[in-house]
Amino acid sequence: MHRRRWAILGVLMLSLLIVVLDNSILNVAIKTISTPEPTGLGATQSELEWAINSYTLVFAGLLFTAGLLGDRLGRKKVLLAGLVVFGIGSALAAQSGSPVELIAFRAVMGLGAAFVMPATLAVLMHVFEREEQPKAIGIWAGGVGLAIAIGPITGGVLLDHFWWGSVFLINVPIVVVAVALMIWLVPDSRDPKPGRIDLVGVVLSVVGLVLLVYGIIKGGQLADFTDPAVLGTALGGLAVLVAFVFYEKRSDHPSVDVTYFKNKVFSAAISAIALVFFALMGVTFFAVFYTQSVRGYSPLQTGLLMLPLAVAQLIFAPRARLVVDRFGVRAVCTGGLLLVMATLAFFTILDADTPIWILEVIFFLMGTGMAHIMTPTSVVIMQALPREKAGSASALSNTFRQVGGALGIAVLGSVLSTAYRKGVEDELTLLPEGARHTAGESIEATLGVAAKLGPRGEHLVTAANDSFLHAMHVTALWGAGVAVIGAVVVFLFLPGRVPQEPEPREKEAEPVGAGH
Repeated sequence: MHRRRWAILGVLMLSLLIVVLDNSILNVAIKTISTPEPTGLGATQSELEWAINSYTLVFAGLLFTAGLLGDRLGRKKVLLAGLVVFGIGSALAAQSGSPVELIAFRAVMGLGAAFVMPATLAVLMHVFEREEQPKAIGIWAGGVGLAIAIGPITGGVLLDHFWWGSVFLINVPIVVVAVALMIWLVPDSRDPKPGRIDLVGVVLSVVGLVLLVYGIIKGGQLADFTDPAVLGTALGGLAVLVAFVFYEKRSDHPSVDVTYFKNKVFSAAISAIALVFFALMGVTFFAVFYTQSVRGYSPLQTGLLMLPLAVAQLIFAPRARLVVDRFGVRAVCTGGLLLVMATLAFFTILDADTPIWILEVIFFLMGTGMAHIMTPTSVVIMQALPREKAGSASALSNTFRQVGGALGIAVLGSVLSTAYRKGVEDELTLLPEGARHTAGESIEATLGVAAKLGPRGEHLVTAANDSFLHAMHVTALWGAGVAVIGAVVVFLFLPGRVPQEPEPREKEAEPVGAGH
């Protein structure tokens, strides 16, 4: 048992903080980035989705390889390299001159983050004994809640005083502090029997995910999912992902050991994480436009409004293990997903003048539900495999979390875009034909056109708000449906209690250059 394990956990949480912080800050900044220059970059809704998903897809696509490299080269070395790349990508993103540049530099940030996230959990599993792991993972999961809390508020303060790029530049000093503390405190460790790197599998997974998500986002942009380009791209992505699974099953050094998924408990826990992030990321995407575009709140006020979501996770994530000890994994996770489902359904009661405290209650209950899903499923996943495979288990968990989030933004964002365009298109018939399509892409695009029309555009503002609210209600119901599917999977396949440690266990990885 490592004598400085709790200090090490603090350093790991700081590393985790910037990875999660980045997305939560961006959620508040997307409206500002969508406004025309010089305030923002004039990004369209599809470009905003890509600014989020370029990070997520690179992150998800490389997590397997990052986990294996950590197991092979040493998790501390991989963590340090990932933090440095993430810091460089953040500095470049802050100076982006166009949406395309922002999308590219966000991908660089995703590359760095892919090497940070799995290594933090792998190091945690190495320095804590099995008895303390649930508590440590609960605190680690609480760190996610802390980042979700700090991110929107920090983003709001920065946007009130600085230009939009400051939301990325803020990552750089945090990276410097995290690197210094990691060199000083964190021990290195590796798998004594690491696997070979599976380059073919990595390429197939990244290409498949990018094609699938591109097709979904393009369908929302065109408001037509039957378009040949949309169908061809999305189906092509699915075909590549199927080829990826077949290749991995036959490879002697797969990046994903598909035999893990024969364990129904492991598969159910992974699925629960993916589905809850599918719902959460999609909801966060439209909630920002609801608070800022429809309700007129500033970025800082929006960050403060999202605080209950994070506070609930901070309160309940570290304590979820105590509820699991009493009621079992199945009951706690099923209840958590049903609570998330109910909060998503409650979004349908929100309109332009609903008392804002109702939104606050919805966010708090949603955070409570998530806390009782993330901690128990993370414990199940990490303890389902031997400790020396911690990098692989962490990579799988985070990959499904990120893929679920990317698909949530793509699918629910496209549902939002399609429903919005259909609701507002009749009001855009008076505009020139060339401006009609652009004005119908998002509520921000419509409001931008309305502002240029002056008094003649007032009817467009009303139509935009009404259409967005309808689209938000439709999208929230889709998210609720996904949460129901997750609840059914969890109820059928998760155990009443956390499964026992797998046997036999291989010899534990020896720490490299660590003082005990």
